[in-house]
Amino acid sequence: MLVLEAVRVLQEVDKTLALILSQMQELARSLKGYSVVREMNGVGDILAPRLIAEIGDIRRFHSGKALIAYAGIDAPPYQSGQFTGSRRRISKRGSAVLIKTGFEVMNCLKVHKPVDDAVYLFMLKKESEGKASKVAKMAGLNKFLRIYYARVKGVYE
Repeated sequence: MLVLEAVRVLQEVDKTLALILSQMQELARSLKGYSVVREMNGVGDILAPRLIAEIGDIRRFHSGKALIAYAGIDAPPYQSGQFTGSRRRISKRGSAVLIKTGFEVMNCLKVHKPVDDAVYLFMLKKESEGKASKVAKMAGLNKFLRIYYARVKGVYE
């Protein structure tokens, strides 16, 4: 009896989630930048609304670097007197959901292996330099967000 009730609740949650996702897709389609985001490799019908929702209005960022800082994947400066650190990690001070969504986009790029995609080729280059897979994906996400900023900003100008 308890198991049947749990199954019914899970089915209701699944229906509600599907309804919310479809409403997000409808809202995203009405935005100017949706078609540009949707054309980018690695971004599909599910990830496009999530990216747009997490980033918000692109016009509030003055540069691609500001968007990357908002995401929290910029490397903070590491200097102390004469010492300058060279192995820096991401700052992790930004949106965790945006980082997760971006990581999913990078996973899609790795699975589908698009031909002549700048971000995918950049990730391959980083991996060939000896970087770990996750490090290469974060570097790819950094490049992806710069391209995202330039393309979507161009729509609003």
